[in-house]
Amino acid sequence: MSSSLLTNSSAMTALQTLRNVSSQLATTQNRISTGQRVSTAADNSAYWSIATSMRSDNAALSAVSDSLGLSAAMVDTEYTALNTIIGDKDSGLTKLQALLVEAKTAGIDRTKIQSEITQIQQDMQLKADSATINGINWLSIDTSTGSTATPTSFNLVSSYSRVGGTPTIGSITVTTATFALYTVNGATKTGILDTVTGNSTTGFASVATLAIGSLDDSAADQAILDGYITQVTAAINTVASAAANLGAIKNRIATNTEFVKNLIDSVDRGIGQLVDADMNAESTRLQALQTQQQLGVQALSIANQNSQSILSLFK
Repeated sequence: MSSSLLTNSSAMTALQTLRNVSSQLATTQNRISTGQRVSTAADNSAYWSIATSMRSDNAALSAVSDSLGLSAAMVDTEYTALNTIIGDKDSGLTKLQALLVEAKTAGIDRTKIQSEITQIQQDMQLKADSATINGINWLSIDTSTGSTATPTSFNLVSSYSRVGGTPTIGSITVTTATFALYTVNGATKTGILDTVTGNSTTGFASVATLAIGSLDDSAADQAILDGYITQVTAAINTVASAAANLGAIKNRIATNTEFVKNLIDSVDRGIGQLVDADMNAESTRLQALQTQQQLGVQALSIANQNSQSILSLFK
């Protein structure tokens, strides 16, 4: 085989091999440092594009999870207030009903009972007004026109999905009238506890305003008491139904919250399957390439010495 001073084929082959090994080594080192085998579009454009879209979906799901947390706090606040207003034998509507039944007793001092009734009415109003979170109150609502009026319904964001390029936002719709106990600044009271009902026989009053201090043992006043008892009993049933409705919404939010968290984890795993590097394999590959690089340097060094051997031909 002839020797050439200008063309060293062995050195060219060794250099090409060394460049290839160095390129693979750089790729492996990048995977080890980033933990990903697809960290840019240049690594694998299809996988990178899919992973980028999935990360975007996960960001939206994370926002849904945050929204569900706020919705859960809101529903829990209103639910707690409704249960408190229903009360028990010592408070709320339950106590109010018992006092009205007690007021049916002949010869009883109804002015003293009225004092306790007034305290219960004020306490229920206070609790309804206090059931506010993030500036929103479903129990004591503003029905007037204007920018501060309470919306007739709320959409609680509960889910996010994307089919192709079309995103879909799921929500739980809450109608405020279902839970309104009192209306604020409204020309006509429409809340569960401040709506005036009755007739000429049973009297005209709302749960929030009924008064028995001036009633006596006459048949007419006894009929009014019967009407008030019926009215409070109906209010208890309506408020209990509203609380049950909120309880169902509360459970649905809790279920959706857990589902969204699991979905986020699932998408994360999917992204990992697409772009994460197998660190065991990369570690083994790194050691092999480092050895190949060292051998390539030696091979190039040997090939470069071929030119030196040509000198011996002219001695």
